[in-house]
Amino acid sequence: MNGENARPRRIWLHVVLFIVTFATTTIAGAWQNGVDILSLDPREIASGLPFSCTLMTILLAHEMGHYLMSRRYRVEATLPFFIPGPSIIGTFGAVIKMQSRMPDRKSLFDIGAAGPIAGLILSVPAVIVGLKLSTVVPVSKEGVGLGDSLLFKFLGLLTWGNLPDGSDILLHPIAFAGWVGLFVTALNLLPAGQLDGGHVSYALFGRRHVRVSQLTVIGLLLFGIRGWFGWILWAFLILLLIGVRHPPPVDPDTPLDAKRKLLGWLMLATFVVTFIPDPFPVQEAEMHEELPPPEGREGLQRTNKREDRDERATKLAPVLSHDHARRGRALHL
Repeated sequence: MNGENARPRRIWLHVVLFIVTFATTTIAGAWQNGVDILSLDPREIASGLPFSCTLMTILLAHEMGHYLMSRRYRVEATLPFFIPGPSIIGTFGAVIKMQSRMPDRKSLFDIGAAGPIAGLILSVPAVIVGLKLSTVVPVSKEGVGLGDSLLFKFLGLLTWGNLPDGSDILLHPIAFAGWVGLFVTALNLLPAGQLDGGHVSYALFGRRHVRVSQLTVIGLLLFGIRGWFGWILWAFLILLLIGVRHPPPVDPDTPLDAKRKLLGWLMLATFVVTFIPDPFPVQEAEMHEELPPPEGREGLQRTNKREDRDERATKLAPVLSHDHARRGRALHL
């Protein structure tokens, strides 16, 4: 009786968290478009739906990839817990909880890789579609940027080619959601501890995975010192909460087959091409001739030099990124 009552309560918790997170990401999307969210005008808030629908679909696909693969191997796992949060994207992501040990390295690999693969499959077309819906605007002067991964830079060149001097791209909300999806993929593929990349690393290297985890932490500390301070926080998160070691599966000795080994190296390569050394660069103000602001919807601007920022972007700058200017996509809010 207790077990039957507990399961519906858990399902309702997942549903409620999903609905609340959908609402917070929609509000965040509207805020990115310059909407006064305190006005609570449904028509204005609805402008955040392209962002929230895209992002929530990517996050749901990622977590359901883990969940469905866990069901395939009869590993007990919860449905996704979505986490609403007061951030510029309206969420802190989603998680599922594994409630039993992995049978072997094959199942560990398949479950760990399924989420990033599913998220990547949706993030790439979201970026392409979003870039096609974006607009070219004059370069502006200052603000918080969005850094480039190798994959995002390639997709930008594929979609727009080389922009004329003095021009940049004002990102459509769908493109920004795709950027977030790629960034989340990179975070999950960090080859450390029990992150998705840690699952893949253990499946590939067995007990030697701990060396890869240690090198990952060292690399994050170096990137944090030279670029985004958030990487230092991630390094300590891994050391203090996640740990550099991965619990062994029931059968830790049977190696992966050749097909999964190849896919494992491709997953590590995916981490490399989606990783952003400085995700939120801040561009410094420079004295220059004032340019007219872009017409139309406020949004996220791809820049090569400088970006405009208003009062909200100014307040975000010291929180979201280090104080070194780099190329990126300006958060024009």
